[in-house]
Amino acid sequence: MSTMRAFVITAPGTAEVRVVERPVARPGEVVVDVERAGLCGTDREFFTGEMSYFHTGEAVLPMRIGHEWCGRVASVGEGVDPTWMGRRVMGDTMLGCRSCRRCLDGRQHLCADRFEIGIRNGWPGALAEQVRVPATALLALPDTMDPSVGAMVEPGGNALRAVWGAEAGPGRRVLVMGAGAIGLLGSLQARAAGAEVHNLVRSDRSRTLAESLGLERVWTRETLPQGRFDAVIDATDSPEMPALALDLVEPGRRIVFIGLAGEASLVDSRRFALMNVTAVGVLSGSGGFAGAAEQYATGAVDPRPLVAATVGLDEVAGVLAGHRDPGWGARPKVLVDPRR
Repeated sequence: MSTMRAFVITAPGTAEVRVVERPVARPGEVVVDVERAGLCGTDREFFTGEMSYFHTGEAVLPMRIGHEWCGRVASVGEGVDPTWMGRRVMGDTMLGCRSCRRCLDGRQHLCADRFEIGIRNGWPGALAEQVRVPATALLALPDTMDPSVGAMVEPGGNALRAVWGAEAGPGRRVLVMGAGAIGLLGSLQARAAGAEVHNLVRSDRSRTLAESLGLERVWTRETLPQGRFDAVIDATDSPEMPALALDLVEPGRRIVFIGLAGEASLVDSRRFALMNVTAVGVLSGSGGFAGAAEQYATGAVDPRPLVAATVGLDEVAGVLAGHRDPGWGARPKVLVDPRR
């Protein structure tokens, strides 16, 4: 067949499943049969029209979203090692130009001319039966890895970079703020690294979910114990949390910012200087995917309890509009099987 089904956002709050041409692997690229794709907050921002890339011209409608995915290589382009054929893979979202200074020193995820699969500069995303990807962006996954686990490698790479930025490990007291996929994955990864992990959540529902994952120190603002933390990871979308993180971090230690609020966060930079605090920003999971995949493969971290449901392409618009089955509970991640 020369066509396939794909999820397309046509206007803010409006989307449809269209029949489109199947991608063709260009030189240096592969085409992947998508087994699972994840939905995240970025996808919701594109669906609602709130994403800043619309205002900067880095994204235009109609567009095909989807950047968390797992699948098998269906075809390879000229110059690509044919042994990629049939392998289970995931891929980096950030596709740098590979020739600028940032790309050459390993910062391709910050390349000014980068494409972002399903996000930036028109590269079609993975909410479709197939996705086109440069071979250089691929990460091979164990053939035995469940596709639902494979689709969680992308958010896991993001969370792991936050954990690395926090220098989480034995003897470190780490507070993770937020009970979304990134916050919970980061908590599990920090625990696997040997840190004493605390979680700050907003509701009893989120607390119950975190505790069901074996996280033992789960607090709300009202119950948070006294004392400061060696690291605070802000994985929320609240503009108030960065200032709170500064209130809670031990002087001379670290704050990691991976959550993005819809408006500016106001923090007194003088306090950063006087407390000698290191602030770390995390954009993308680039560099963290192999580590996250290894944690999943060895069982050090299991992302499956974070998955609320797997839906088909026809159900994606409803999920992005905020319609959730009450039976899904507080589990944050919804996956998509493009062939359902």
